[in-house]
Amino acid sequence: MIDARRRWMIAAATAAVTASFARPAAAQDAPREGRDYRLVRPPQVTEVPAGKIEVIEFFWYGCPHCNALEPFLVDWVKKLPADVAFRRIHVPFGDRRHQQLFCTLEAMGKADALGDKIFRAIHVDHDRLDTVDKMTALLSRYGVDRKQFVDTWESFAVRTKMRRAAQVSEAFGVDGVPAMAINGKYYTSPSMAGSNQGALRVMDWLIAQERRAAK
Repeated sequence: MIDARRRWMIAAATAAVTASFARPAAAQDAPREGRDYRLVRPPQVTEVPAGKIEVIEFFWYGCPHCNALEPFLVDWVKKLPADVAFRRIHVPFGDRRHQQLFCTLEAMGKADALGDKIFRAIHVDHDRLDTVDKMTALLSRYGVDRKQFVDTWESFAVRTKMRRAAQVSEAFGVDGVPAMAINGKYYTSPSMAGSNQGALRVMDWLIAQERRAAK
């Protein structure tokens, strides 16, 4: 387990460093397999209704490059067409309590509304949110009931979400964050695409490919 955690953290750090180097502006050609994205092998079953295109972001609250991507991604998600279904999976990197925090808020239906608050607390206010007391102190400012949070935190449903997140991350071969999977078939990231905006362009292109293939 220690070796696995170390591997996850090294991979995340490597992806973070690589993501800081944008590809030259001249390279605005169509996304290329093996450079801007890779195929997921084997393809994974999506968890969306027929006719929908699934997009998954794999992230970690403690990742500075996930924090940097966040405003771009939030804006991108707001503009998604009706046939695209977006969801997030918090990977088991670093402090597993961050993953448990996300799964708890997701189970309470509050993960989307509070995500930016959590990123800001960790990366701007330098609050590591590494205890339940620190988490509830922050969340109470946004109307989250402490007892409900603690009860959900300790629930079987949250443990199940955490196990499932680890399984999906492994199935997609996630080796750093942030990273995105499109419709169970394609995998990309800012480090592959050269920048945060580059990754979003690749995602748009892959979504369009899937839409055309479905016709």
